[in-house]
Amino acid sequence: MLSFHEIFLRMFFAAGLGVAIGVERDLRRRPAGIRTSAFVCLATALFTILSNELARMWGDTSGTRIASNIVQGIGFLGAGAILKDNAGLLGMTTAATIFVEAAIGMAAGGGMYKVAASATGIVLFALVVLGWGAEKLHLKARVRVFRFTTSHAENVATEIQRLMASLKVSMNHFRVSMAGTNSIVEFEADVSVHQQEQIVQQLNRQGVVTEVVPVEGRHE
Repeated sequence: MLSFHEIFLRMFFAAGLGVAIGVERDLRRRPAGIRTSAFVCLATALFTILSNELARMWGDTSGTRIASNIVQGIGFLGAGAILKDNAGLLGMTTAATIFVEAAIGMAAGGGMYKVAASATGIVLFALVVLGWGAEKLHLKARVRVFRFTTSHAENVATEIQRLMASLKVSMNHFRVSMAGTNSIVEFEADVSVHQQEQIVQQLNRQGVVTEVVPVEGRHE
């Protein structure tokens, strides 16, 4: 039977590791921040402790029965962080982070402090260092809004459709509107930095004002 001090230490350690991951998520303005991450790690640690302690109290030989169901339960929480829109799936990194937080909490709840701390270090390395590298190397495509203001919208719209077809890039929310005597051709597309440069270079000319802005509210 674990002492209250040992149980509290395991729960506190698990929650602390969750906070460490949650800080990175909050700094990057992602879902599942400090409180969510701390609660996931704390809950899974407590479930793991209870699974073993209750089995000892009741003489149950299946000491991992409760803990084994954590994997299934945490899947529902992770699935709730994944969204699907016309640009594809969003929130996959958040869902994966929640899943690994559960594993970290279980390790801490089982008294495997070094394993839990090492796993947290690997997670933070992946989120911070690998995330930074992907940004610098432009490995990840981003959703951008392209807006072209011109006096001859029909020609520009046709050229845009041909160009995007040649680049094999899908357009979302394609629309043409009026602004005084000028027309505005606007659409969203999930593009790499190289593709964005190609689009701008091809269409940016005299008589065409080009704007490219990120789509707000996207998350990993």
